[in-house]
Amino acid sequence: MHVADLTLPSGIIIAATPLGNIGDASPRLVHALANATVVAAEDTRRTASLAAALGVEISGQLVSNFDHNEQSRVEKLIEAARTGTVLVVSDAGMPVVSDPGFALIDAAHDAGISVTCFPGPSAVPTALALSGLRVGRFAFDGFAPRKHGARGTWLESLKTEKRAVCFFESPHRVVETLNHAAEVLGDRRAAVCRELSKTYEEVKRGTLPELAAWAQDGVRGEITVVIEGAGEQEVDVEALIDATQSRVDSGERLKDVCADLAKIHGVSKKELYDAVISAREI
Repeated sequence: MHVADLTLPSGIIIAATPLGNIGDASPRLVHALANATVVAAEDTRRTASLAAALGVEISGQLVSNFDHNEQSRVEKLIEAARTGTVLVVSDAGMPVVSDPGFALIDAAHDAGISVTCFPGPSAVPTALALSGLRVGRFAFDGFAPRKHGARGTWLESLKTEKRAVCFFESPHRVVETLNHAAEVLGDRRAAVCRELSKTYEEVKRGTLPELAAWAQDGVRGEITVVIEGAGEQEVDVEALIDATQSRVDSGERLKDVCADLAKIHGVSKKELYDAVISAREI
């Protein structure tokens, strides 16, 4: 059966929209835009522009559903979904995932309203796949904390996190975040993915200090960062001896340095300590 022949079910449909390339719009999204009773959009203007680019005329009611009004929309959208179809879309990618939609979907489940999803583009799996890092197990942390103290606490929690971590960042804050990450996580490998699926898509890989230096000239566009998990790089203890001794020469206690580097690189604190002592005796 052709997609256009399908009747949309009553209830709520969450649908992913293109990140930048219009060719990524699914036939199911096109059909839903044209036939939903209500289209709840993060930005009605952007959704109207998307529909026009797809050659679709939105026949239902187009309403805004964004961070500052989505809670007040819930009751009316639930009522609309009882007898018709409410299509939920964000500006780009998958709704609910660091985008509006949670309040409605949460309430819909509680009210026994049918909820389904038309899958499609999402910056998170796209960046993970493009990063070239070990991402078989990963955590998604939304946007990095803005304030220095909160960001530091978050980065400290990543010292022993075995999973890769993916997060969004503003182009205005990415340099500061990368520098802070380099201070806390050291030479952990990472990737900065920008403008995914768009004309100027770019993936820059390297250690956190390398990426922080690269970003000094400015990074534009929508940015997703992937940081490899602790202990995924199979670091040889011998390779950490010089870095350990350098910090000790600067005034830090050997045991403290060994504990810190062991957490960052996923090696044995005792093995690193013994290796440094042995190197001194040579």
